[in-house]
Parts: sequence; structure tokens; C-alpha cells
Amino acid sequence: MSRHQDFNTFNTSRRNLLKLSAAAGAAGVLGLSGLLRAAKITTRAHIVIVGAGAAGTALANRMLERLEGAKITLVDGRQDHHYQPGFSLIAAGLKAPGYSVSKTRDWLPSGVTLVAEQAVAIDPEAKTVSTVGNQTLNYDFLVVAPGLVLDHDAIEGFSLDMVGKDGIGALYAGPEYAGRTWGAASKFIGEGGVGLFTRPATEMKCAGAPLKHTFLIDDIASRGGAKGKYETHYACPQNVLFSVPIVSEKVRMLFSSRNIAAHYGHTLKAIDPGRKVALFETSATNPSTGMTGISTAEIPYDYIHIIPPQRAPEVIRQSGLSWADKWTDQGWVECDQKTLRHLRYPQIFALGDVAGVPKGKTAASVKWQVPVVEDHLVAAIEGHEGTRVYDGYTSCPLITRVGRAMLVEFDYHNNLVPSFPGTIAPLEELWISWLMKEVALKATYNAMLRGKA
Repeated sequence: MSRHQDFNTFNTSRRNLLKLSAAAGAAGVLGLSGLLRAAKITTRAHIVIVGAGAAGTALANRMLERLEGAKITLVDGRQDHHYQPGFSLIAAGLKAPGYSVSKTRDWLPSGVTLVAEQAVAIDPEAKTVSTVGNQTLNYDFLVVAPGLVLDHDAIEGFSLDMVGKDGIGALYAGPEYAGRTWGAASKFIGEGGVGLFTRPATEMKCAGAPLKHTFLIDDIASRGGAKGKYETHYACPQNVLFSVPIVSEKVRMLFSSRNIAAHYGHTLKAIDPGRKVALFETSATNPSTGMTGISTAEIPYDYIHIIPPQRAPEVIRQSGLSWADKWTDQGWVECDQKTLRHLRYPQIFALGDVAGVPKGKTAASVKWQVPVVEDHLVAAIEGHEGTRVYDGYTSCPLITRVGRAMLVEFDYHNNLVPSFPGTIAPLEELWISWLMKEVALKATYNAMLRGKA
């Protein structure tokens, strides 16, 4: 029996016995706990939250419990809520697309008003938010949590209608596209050839996801029809495989042991679907002169996974809320990295992917960011300063095989900050870490949405 088949037929009783421990583990990673709630504050403040993803929904639910008499308005035109940590599992054939889909309204209590329209303009001077339906919302406090946008147009020759065809995958685009990605990847797994996996030069949500997909497809291919007749290549614009040095070195060692070729300084610019070739802009530094040279390179593929550049939504980039001196091509919100409060507009806070901070574009980061914004926002309503600090906590259950993962947790300073020191080694490929990701994480994520974590 293959390892993949063996995993899927694990003894049921063993799995059930460990579900509880995995749930406890995921609770630690996302911070699920029976936190004592502070007394309610009476206020007439109007709080507008742009974005009903993980960050906006979690904050709306928590603010409803903290404030008496406040008006809380959530602005988002998306009908569906996507559990994004599930996309990697869908794209590896381990979950169906529906696993990651629920309804936005289902996570909101009656005390939160949902304006089911896209925000198209923010005026921080007038303190208004305008929607596509010509509504104008005045606010006392604004929280921007619209997520980010995927700039697929930046990849010449590529469009989303190609996903699932001719060896092209793109799991970041959503559950449907993650499912189509598995369709393309499974053909590669059955037939072999060259598998090419990429990541963008910009900041990105869950920077471990490109590695997870690479590891998973390589692992499944090693036991499928492609066994012995495939190659795995990973191309990245950076000169490291992960932003945390010790984790990067561990990934490099795993790549080496599994004959996964790493191509550093490679930024995907275009694909030629007819020839099945990817075009990269490459950079390399001459050690004798210290000068960096730019050139181009082509890599052929039979399967390619595309992750495009990622940027703040247009409504943010046109609002004057973005950093003026960094990430200028991406538009992340200018905010204090410890409090997530805007540096020029104290009534505004940033949450989640759109926040212009050095780390923190994961669901686990959102869990730790939301209480910080809650604390400072409530303090502002009361007329004083908050005390909670976000230290950049980010968690990545880095899947390395079907049934194995490393539970990597770190902060702004690239320090490893394990939730279970002495129990779960962060750089070991463990089944319990996999179980946290595959079984327990979604339940704790859902609790976070409800404001209970």
C-alpha cells in the first residue's frame, strides 16, 4: 500500500483519539481560549469596518460584545466567505472546493449591519466611506481590512480561464481555482515531466503556501504514475526560501534531500502556454564587483503553479492611506507595527493582509492582531491609550508531505516562538502538526470569526 493510501486509511480510533490533542494544539496556535470579556462600554460611536474576511468579521463580533449602543457597520460586497487556509489542501486533492466556502452573513450577529456593497472610496479627512451603490457612510472610527488583490494581469500570457488546462495551476485565486489546480496537477502526477512552482516578488498572504504546494505535489508524484519520471523546480525572486533564516535553511535541506531544484532571483513575468515555457526576470550579484545584473531566463514546464504579485485593493491605494516611502508598488496601509493604528489618521486602524507591517499575512496573525485593535479602539472611545501590542506573530503549519508538517511560528524579529516548546519541535516533520492543519485548524478559525478566540 502506498504512503498516500496508507494515510487515508489510518485506523479510525487512533485518529479520533488524537483529534482532541490536535484541537488543543490548533487552539494554541490561533489562541483559542475562554478569555474573560471586559465590561461593556456605553458609546454612540459609529465604527465602520471595510472588509468581511477573517479580520473584519472577527473584529465586528468582538466589538459587538465590548460596546453598548455603538453602531457597527461592515462593508463588503462578497456573498461568500472563503476559508483560505484550506486552499492548499483543495489544490492537492485532499479536500473538495466546498470545504472552504461559507456565507458572509452566516458569521454576523443581528447587531452588526452588513452593507453588501464594495467600498470604492475612503476620504480620511471627511471621515467617509463610499460604496459602489452610491452610499456614503460617515464614521467615527474606521478599520480597513479588505484583504489584498491578486494582480494576475502582471503575468503576460496568463489569465484565470487557463487554470486547470494545459498544465496550469493557480490555487490562490479561490476554492474553484484551487480545485481546477488539482485537476492540472493530477495529470502531472500521473504522467510526469517538469513541475515548476513559483512565488511573487511582492509581499504575499501565507508565504508558506508556495512551499506547501511544491512539497505536496512532489510527494504525491513520488508515489503516482510519475514516479521516476518527473522533476520538481521551485523559482523565487528572493535569495532565500523563507524569510526566517533557520526555517529557510531547513527547507533548503529538505529540497536537497528530495532533489527539488531551487532557482533563486527568478521573478515570473510571462508564460507561453503553446510552448509550455515560463519567462523569468533574473537577478544575480557579481561577487567581485557587488553589482547586480538583470537578465531573462526560460524554464520549460509540464505543470506550472502561478502565484501573481499581490497588492492592496484600489480603494486603499487611492485613499491616501498607504505608505509613501515603502511598498510603493503595493500600497499597504501606513500604520504602527505594534498597534496597527494609522500614523497620520488616529481614527483609522488596519487589520490583516492590507496592514503595512513586516509580517502578518496569515489567519494566525489576524487572531493576534484583532485583540490589539480592539484594545486601542475601545481605549480611544474612552479617551485614553490602549496597552496591547502586536509583536508580529505569524504561524505557518508548513506541510512537507501528506501526513507531515512543521509547525513554524515566528515574530517580527524572526525569532521562533513555539506554542508548545519541548513538546512540538517547530522544525521537525510531524504527524501531529499535520493533524492540526488538516483536522483542527478550521474549527479554531471558525471560533475566531465568532469573536471567541
